[in-house]
Formats: sequence, C-alpha cells, structure tokens
Amino acid sequence: MAGLQLNFGPLKEPIGFIKLLEWIFAIFGFATCSGYSGKTTLKATCKNSSLAVDLTRPFQYPFRLNSITLVPLNTCNSTDAIHLVGDFSSSAEFFVAIGVLAFLYCIAALVMYVGYLHVYRDGKRGPIIDFIVTVIFAFLWLVSSSAWGKGLTDLKYATNPDVIKNNIGFCSNLAVCSSGGVSGMGSLNVSVVFGFLNLILWCGNAWFVYKETSWHTEPEQHQDPGNVAPPAQNP
Repeated sequence: MAGLQLNFGPLKEPIGFIKLLEWIFAIFGFATCSGYSGKTTLKATCKNSSLAVDLTRPFQYPFRLNSITLVPLNTCNSTDAIHLVGDFSSSAEFFVAIGVLAFLYCIAALVMYVGYLHVYRDGKRGPIIDFIVTVIFAFLWLVSSSAWGKGLTDLKYATNPDVIKNNIGFCSNLAVCSSGGVSGMGSLNVSVVFGFLNLILWCGNAWFVYKETSWHTEPEQHQDPGNVAPPAQNP
C-alpha cells in the first residue's frame, strides 16, 4: 500500500532524529549568513580645507564590496570615486544555496520517513537514493563551509578601516584618515561554525542511511560443524 501512513516513530530513531537536526542546523547556517548587515567607518579630514568627512558605508549579504562607493567624487577635491575592494558573493551565495537546498531536502526526507516509511523501506531505490544524496550534501557542506570560511576571513580584512586607509591614495594625498570602527561579525562566524556542524551531521547520518540500503547486509551466521548433531541412523 502506497498511501499516507503517519508514524512518528522514525523521529526517535537515528535516521529521523539526525535529519531533524540537519533541518534545524541548515536554517541557522543560511540565516546567520544571509541576514547579516554591517558597516565600516573611516573618518577623514581634508588637507586643503580642514573639513571633517564621515565615510560610513553599510555592507550586507552577498558582500559585493566593489559596488560600494567609499569616497564619492569631489570629496576633498578628489577627481575619482573610490570603491571598497573585494567581491565575496560567490562563496557567500554558494554557502547559502547549499543551506537552503539542504533545508528543502530535509523537509522532503522527513515527510517520507513520517508518512511513507513503508514505501521507503519496501523498495530498494529509496534508501539508495537517500544515501547518495546524503553523501553529496556532506561533500557540499565541506566545500561550501571551507570556501565561506576563507571568504569571511577576506571580508574582515577588506572592511578593516585600518587596512582601507593604508591602501587608498585618498588618505595619503588629500586627507588625514583615521579608523572609525567596523561592525562585529559574530553572526558570520556562527554561520561558518554551523556549516561545519552540518558537515559532521550529514557524515554521521550517511552511516545510518547506508544501513537502510540493500548494500548493507547482516553477516551470515555460520554454524560450528562440531556442534551439529549427526544424522539419525535407522536400525
């Protein structure tokens, strides 16, 4: 029978309980990254007029800093507009995309476990497909978390006001610059942590899903010939 049969028992088993954790951790992973917004501040005093300029620039996901104008044209008689440096959108968007896809797959898997477990376990393809997808997601979490971790390190460097003022000619030729601070990035650090926690969960879950497949067979019980009773002989 292929109809819906609600059974919340699998949520008490490792295969369902870990999937539920994966669903929750995926939410925290992509939400802490995609929901971030901060700002970096550079304070400048024009050399020609002693005019104080507050260069506060907000930045947020997906962190395309090179599209953000730091010093507008004609500021302290500058002839060119100056932008922040760096585009970290590829690693950030890849990380968020994996989180969203994992979130959606966990929903589909939980529906299968809770409502159609009989179909899942009666057929051979369901557990095998589940195992393959689980392994793929474990690999993708490794890649995306590593890439985003590196991207976050570069993002912190690129938004550091001390680094900015040392790397732009505006602060050496037209103005005297000082650091005004940058927003904390604790939530972005948390997103990387959740990324690697997801990696651990998906790797662990792969074993329990593998046990559901036809590839995992229980070892055959071999009987000791010495303990086998000889056949009865007719008198």
